[in-house]
Amino acid sequence: MNEANEKIGRLIYQIRQERGLTQAAFAKKLGTSQSAVNRIEHGKQNLSLDTLGRISDVLDKQIITLGGGAVNLRVEGGHELKGEITLKKSKNAAVAILCASILNKGTTHLKGIPKIEEVNRIIEVLTSIGVNVRWVGDSDLEIKVPTQLNLDSINKEAARKTRIVILLAGALMHDLNEFKIPYAGGCEIGKRTILPHIYALEEFGVSIEAHKGNYHISVKRRLPNRPVVLYESGDTTTENAILAAARTDGETIIKMASANYMGQDLCFFLQKLGVRIDGIGTTTLRIRGIKNIKRNVTYAPSEDPVEAMTFIAAAVTTNSSITINRAPIEFLELELLKLEKMGLKFSVSDTYKAENGFTNLVDIKIHKHNGELVAPEDKIYGRPYPGLNIDHVPYFVPIVASAKGRSLIHDWVYENRALMYTDMEKVGVDLELADPHRVFINGPTDW
Repeated sequence: MNEANEKIGRLIYQIRQERGLTQAAFAKKLGTSQSAVNRIEHGKQNLSLDTLGRISDVLDKQIITLGGGAVNLRVEGGHELKGEITLKKSKNAAVAILCASILNKGTTHLKGIPKIEEVNRIIEVLTSIGVNVRWVGDSDLEIKVPTQLNLDSINKEAARKTRIVILLAGALMHDLNEFKIPYAGGCEIGKRTILPHIYALEEFGVSIEAHKGNYHISVKRRLPNRPVVLYESGDTTTENAILAAARTDGETIIKMASANYMGQDLCFFLQKLGVRIDGIGTTTLRIRGIKNIKRNVTYAPSEDPVEAMTFIAAAVTTNSSITINRAPIEFLELELLKLEKMGLKFSVSDTYKAENGFTNLVDIKIHKHNGELVAPEDKIYGRPYPGLNIDHVPYFVPIVASAKGRSLIHDWVYENRALMYTDMEKVGVDLELADPHRVFINGPTDW
């Protein structure tokens, strides 16, 4: 069953219900059979552009617009959200663990992996070099790594669309003496150098040079003779250093490491492979690597705090009460404290463990604020964990726009991201761009 068809079918079903139409009445207006409508709403019917257009006309609501090779949803505002949502597994953890699966010559089973674009890109890259990756059921992956990999056949188009491809340097250095990977790409939110990766991996005897659209990597493996101090406490830099240490025989000490959720999940996965890691959740890691790993393992990453923040922001912006299940609380606590000080009311359940056995989860119920939010007294800014998650900063733009008073968002990490916030003026936000990193927002906005 096509995932896109399922989503469109659910959307059509919801709009039909809002319009008060039975399947039979909708089918009659559409000029088709009730069984055809049933197939459409269950995602079992391929839909042409003409059919989508007729459905939009009958429901008096445009379902999708197609253009520029992308599918765009048209959102109708002014509606209150209700109900509950169960979070998916973390995308950022999933892609790191997918790269880490190369370290294992046994069979790796990953459970609950989200079927989203970046995951698909990494799968395309891995399969192109010879890794056997297949979906099992709706959301599980089975990964088998062959004795030899063929980097000459790497899918360059897929590789250049994701920053995570740089993790192949730390993953492949254990089996290959020389190889090249395409320049890492990803989202356009600012310049992101790979120098921190180069400095970290050179401690393990890895040399990386950029030449003609590729990173040329040569390896003379060695155990670092001193602690590996990271030039930048970035998430992917930390993951690359962890991957390098995982199969380096002996103990590696990594300092100034990111303690963020995706790095923790990566460490929990590597522990299942037999790698000894102390200091998980701190900025200093002690890793005792294993030269050869061949284990059949099953692992499930924890849930996604960024997805949780998405729904928190949606609830606040629409003045709604919703419940967000299986939220990784330790990576949302500061965000919730900021919101509490702004006047938001919410309820948090007792903690319980994620499927990985380590991460603490809760259920969060966001209550309606009814226009009583006030602007935060201090600026909103991100920093490495345990600070406010850098990926969560953009969500505070619509949140503070819903609050009474003047707020400052200081997005110091990326050169371009604050410029993108000015698009919020198109939906009525009173916003002042102070410089490429800072915006002042005057609320509340009449959404």
